[in-house]
Amino acid sequence: MNTKNIPTAPYLLLLAVLALSSIFYLPFSISAAPRPNIILIFIDDMGFGDVGFNGATVPKTPHLDRMAVEGMRFNDFYVGCAVCSGSRTALLTGTHYQRLSMAAVLFPHSDQGLHPDEVTIADMLKATGYKTACVGKWHLGHLPPCLPTYQGFDSYYGVPYSNDMWIDPANKLSGDIVVREGLTLDEVRAGHKMKNWVPLLRGEEVIEYPADQTTLTKRYTEEARKFIRANKDNPFFLYLPHTMVHLPLAVSPAFDNPDQELITNAIEEVDWSVGEVLKTVKDAGIAENTLVIFTSDNGAAVGSSLPLRAKKGSVYDGGIREPTVMWWPGQIPAGRVCGEVAASIDVLPTLARLCDGKLPDRKIDGKNILPLMRGKEGAKSPHKTYVLMHGPGTVRAGKWKFYPWKETKGGKRDALVGREPSPLPVQLYDTVADIGETKNLAEKYPEVVARLHKAYDTHVAGIEGSRRPTAEMKRRPGAPSAERPGTKSKKKR
Repeated sequence: MNTKNIPTAPYLLLLAVLALSSIFYLPFSISAAPRPNIILIFIDDMGFGDVGFNGATVPKTPHLDRMAVEGMRFNDFYVGCAVCSGSRTALLTGTHYQRLSMAAVLFPHSDQGLHPDEVTIADMLKATGYKTACVGKWHLGHLPPCLPTYQGFDSYYGVPYSNDMWIDPANKLSGDIVVREGLTLDEVRAGHKMKNWVPLLRGEEVIEYPADQTTLTKRYTEEARKFIRANKDNPFFLYLPHTMVHLPLAVSPAFDNPDQELITNAIEEVDWSVGEVLKTVKDAGIAENTLVIFTSDNGAAVGSSLPLRAKKGSVYDGGIREPTVMWWPGQIPAGRVCGEVAASIDVLPTLARLCDGKLPDRKIDGKNILPLMRGKEGAKSPHKTYVLMHGPGTVRAGKWKFYPWKETKGGKRDALVGREPSPLPVQLYDTVADIGETKNLAEKYPEVVARLHKAYDTHVAGIEGSRRPTAEMKRRPGAPSAERPGTKSKKKR
C-alpha cells in the first residue's frame, strides 16, 4: 500500500484545529463587516399628508415616493413633542425631553439648553469611529456648551433655531462674515435684531447675517453632498434637519413657481433635496452600506396632516404622527409598510445595536426597533404603551389612543367639523377603524381607559422622579440683550 499521501497524525490534528478555528472565526467575520453610514433627514413642520406616499397629489414628491417604494414606510411613527426643541431632544438622545428638563421650544433669549453630558446619537457614533456632521436647524441651544460641536458633531453648518426668530448678539461673529440687507458690520456688532432675520453659523461662528433663506434648502443640500463624498470610504453620520418647511417659507428661484402655493414649492424643494442626497449616495457606490431615515419633527403648520386629526402643537395624531421612511438597499425590505408603533426615541438605541455603539449609562426611553426595520416575521412594537406628557398628554397602545382630558372645540389647528365635543371626561379612539379620531369610545371600553390612564400616571411619576438638568449657556461678556425685538421702527424685508 502506498503510504505517501496518507496524512500523518500531527497533520490531521492541524486540520482539526484549522477547522475549529474557522467555525469560531465565522461569526467574528460577520460582526466585523462594515458598519452602515447613517443619514438622518429631519424636516421642520412637514405633515403626514404632505407627501405622495401618504396620498398627497399636491405637492408632488417623486423622490420621497420612490424612497418609499425602495424602502419601508412606518405608518405609525411618533415623535417626542408636537413642537421644535422637545422633538429634537427626543430624537437625538432617545429620551423624553421632560426627563432632561428641556423646554418644548427654545428662543434666542433662552439661557438653558441641552446638557453636553447627555449622550446624543452623534456622541454615541463618534465614540465608535464615525465622522459626524450636522447640517441645518439645531434648536437645542445656540451658545456654548449647547451647540452641535459640543454634542458629538465634528462640524456644523446651519441656522441655530427656528427661522422666524432673531439673532442673539452674544453669538461670535466670523472674521469674514457676510452682512446682508443693507446692514453694516457695526450695526450687527451693536446688537441689531429683527424677527425672521436669523444667523447662519459654521461651527460656532456667524458667517452670514441675516441668512438668505431663499437658498437655505439648496445650500444645506450642497453641504450634505460634500460631506458624503468626502467621507464615503469611512463610516459617517449625517444629521440633516432642514429649516423648511417652517414659517416664514422660502424657496430658491428654481422652485419659485408662481402658479402654486409657497408651501407646495417649499415641500417640492425639500423632496428635490432628498433625491439629491440619495443620488449622491448611489453615485458614491455606498448605497448598500447606507441607512437613510426620513421623518419630520411635528405635524404640519401650513401644509396637511390629513387624514389625521389636528396639526402642529397638538397631541392628536396630526401633531405627532409623522411621514416616515427608512431606506437601506438589501437590508430593509422594499415596498413594505410597518403598522407597528415606533418612535423617534427609538432611533438612538436602534443605531447603537446596529453600529456596535454603547448605550448611555443614564436612563433613556427608546427601544430597539431593528426587527421592525428588517421586516422580521412576527415583529411587534417594543412599546406596550407609548406615553407623551407634552401638552395635556396622550397614550398610544396598539390600536388605541387615549387622552386623560376632556375633548374641546379646539383651536384653529384642531377645529371640530360638523359635531360638538364629546361630554365624556376623557377620550379613547380606535386609530385603525377611526384614523381621524372622531368617535370617542371611552364609555364603551372602561377597562381600556383604566389601563391606559394608569400607564399615563405611572409615566408622569417616573419622569417627575428622575429629571436631569439642562446646561446654562455662556454669554459673551458685555453682549447686548437677546430679548425679543420690539415692533417699533422695524423696516420690512
